[in-house]
Amino acid sequence: MKTHISEKVLQDLEFTTVLQQVAEFCISELGKEQTLTIVPFTSKKNLLRELNFVNEYLSSFESENRVPNHGFEDIYEQIKRLSIENSYLEPKSFLTIATTTETIGSLKKFFKKFQTYFPTLHDLSEEIDFIKEIVDEIKKVITNYGELLDSASPTLKSIRKEKTMLQGKIGQSFTSALARAKSSGYLDDIRETVIDNQRVLAVLAMHRKKVKGSLLGSSKSGNIVYIAPQATLAHHREFQNLIFEEKQEVIRILRELSEKIRPYTPLLESYLKYLTHLDVIAAKANYANDIQAILPTISTTKNIFFKNAYHPILWIKNKEQKIETIPQTIQLNEKQQIIVISGPNAGGKSITLKTIGLLQVMLQSGLLIPVDEKSETYIFNTILTDIGDNQSIENQLSTYSYRLKNMRYFLRKCNDSTLFLIDEFGTGSDPELGGALAEIFLEEFYEKKSFGIITTHYANLKVLANELDNVTNANMQFNERTLEPMYKLYIGQAGSSFTFEVAQKNGIPFSLINKAKKRVESEKIRLDRTISKLQKERNRLQKTSDNLEKQQTKEQEQLESLQEKEQKIREKLEGFQELYDSNQRMLTLGRKTNEFLNKYFQTNNKKELTANFLKWVAAEKTKHLKKNPSKPKTKAQKKVLKEKEVKRKETIKKVEKEVLKKVVEVRKEKKKEAQKIAKEKAAYIFKVNDRVRLLDGNAVGTIEKIEKKKAFINYGLFTTETSVSKLELVEKGK
Repeated sequence: MKTHISEKVLQDLEFTTVLQQVAEFCISELGKEQTLTIVPFTSKKNLLRELNFVNEYLSSFESENRVPNHGFEDIYEQIKRLSIENSYLEPKSFLTIATTTETIGSLKKFFKKFQTYFPTLHDLSEEIDFIKEIVDEIKKVITNYGELLDSASPTLKSIRKEKTMLQGKIGQSFTSALARAKSSGYLDDIRETVIDNQRVLAVLAMHRKKVKGSLLGSSKSGNIVYIAPQATLAHHREFQNLIFEEKQEVIRILRELSEKIRPYTPLLESYLKYLTHLDVIAAKANYANDIQAILPTISTTKNIFFKNAYHPILWIKNKEQKIETIPQTIQLNEKQQIIVISGPNAGGKSITLKTIGLLQVMLQSGLLIPVDEKSETYIFNTILTDIGDNQSIENQLSTYSYRLKNMRYFLRKCNDSTLFLIDEFGTGSDPELGGALAEIFLEEFYEKKSFGIITTHYANLKVLANELDNVTNANMQFNERTLEPMYKLYIGQAGSSFTFEVAQKNGIPFSLINKAKKRVESEKIRLDRTISKLQKERNRLQKTSDNLEKQQTKEQEQLESLQEKEQKIREKLEGFQELYDSNQRMLTLGRKTNEFLNKYFQTNNKKELTANFLKWVAAEKTKHLKKNPSKPKTKAQKKVLKEKEVKRKETIKKVEKEVLKKVVEVRKEKKKEAQKIAKEKAAYIFKVNDRVRLLDGNAVGTIEKIEKKKAFINYGLFTTETSVSKLELVEKGK
């Protein structure tokens, strides 16, 4: 199923503003760029997959299994450079590639571990391969600080070793020259400085000929000259040669590493693409979390049911200003195909229209939407909008001309899988003529079985909506007492425009309003007055209904509370009864036992006591069996019991096997650990003052001295001599 939603629809519904808000949650520039280019999906399969990605990521916020950090740097330039033959990258560029690869590895490992929780995100991660060799090859050569390791090659190691030795010689010779010049009084107070990465003597100008060396500069005043001592010059030239050799060797190593990594260039591109996509998914999930959005049920039949739907842009704006946003509930289905919303201006008609359109476009672009979890919707092939006057000076189109052109496009594109949204339907021309044409358009959309919402002030459209079977009137509620809009949508009744009431509220003189009323046809005033009266009556009934519902809810809660208390009292009474019966039973048993004991004390006849006691126990057992007779087991019951017994034995065997396996593993681990400790101890070089004991003894002593492989141990009262191989370390000496 291919869908088509034009750029104009996205502009009308301010979809770009939503994308800008989502982009704020991206942690990379690539993610932000990709977010701002989001458009509705053309494939339903890809759309559902993307929605599941976002929904799974959102679920991680509420669990302990949060998705690891997917932060990454843009390695596009590095990839581009690598694709050029014989090119090489700088160490820090290689380190960025290694870090990106490690991020891929950790994400794949996480999604594999928690595949049950994130099935679709796991499938997405399985589309790319993690090649550990990329990281290993880079880490062999480059440190975590982006520098080449000495061990990168034997030549580099040798050069750096020579450099270190030469630096020591340069420092030593310079210190000697400095001491001589200082003792001779040739130096300025600053004594030395650095020019071109070389230490130089700060010699007073009058003594410059007395100090042997190379003149490298002077101070601005000319009173001080800077001389490199003769003794350090030869070493410095040799040091510069080593720097050049090191640079050449570093380039050679980097070229070699580049050749090893170059075959993985397509894979690195897929890493970058995956991480960018994951950044967009994470941004969508964070945005959903911020606006309390969810994934509604996606219906296979044509049906929109948005319960408590919020306009996300308005919700965020009102939240910042601490203003309450009124949610809307709306439904479109086969029996309610088109809704005609009427009511006063500034009452919320257009925002309700835009809310439905924007939420549908967001969902079809892979974004979750702020609605109740019981909501559901359908994926439409086409969404059409006509919102705003859209005058075009460039194309010399008036509002009405533009709208007629738009209607022509609507008539061509509308079908049974279209959602259309038209604001102020039929306006821009003579009310009677424009209204008549609007009626024809509405009937055409109705015949094509398109779903849609329109807003209007035209009475003839309200009447038509009442006459057509699957078209419904709706109104934005208005408080006639305060003359304030309530921003609540009520479906089932047309609304009055409250033209004169709104004019009165906005300060238009009452005398002018009366004059205007006289010029309007009486029938129209009567119709508007009737609608207004019906709306008032409906509001009053709605208020009464709400109060009754609240009262019923309250009474139901009280009833449940009383039933709960009654249940608790009943349980307590039953408990008391059981306790009483138990106590009575214990008293009876106690009295009988006491009776037997008294008789025994009188007769001292042990045999009689035992016989009477056993006889009494048998009688009590018979009574107990009569009260609690055991029912004979049927063949089916015996079979069930037998199966349970077999299962129990199998479970025991399975547990025993697992425990045995675990014991073997633990023993192996302990053996390995013991061998490791033994190796560490064997490799240890004993020192004086170490606390030790003999391998076959318990006494602990201190090593006083070590001669070759012999150690002298002080035990306090005496000293003994033994072989180092026979010692065991207890505590390292301080």
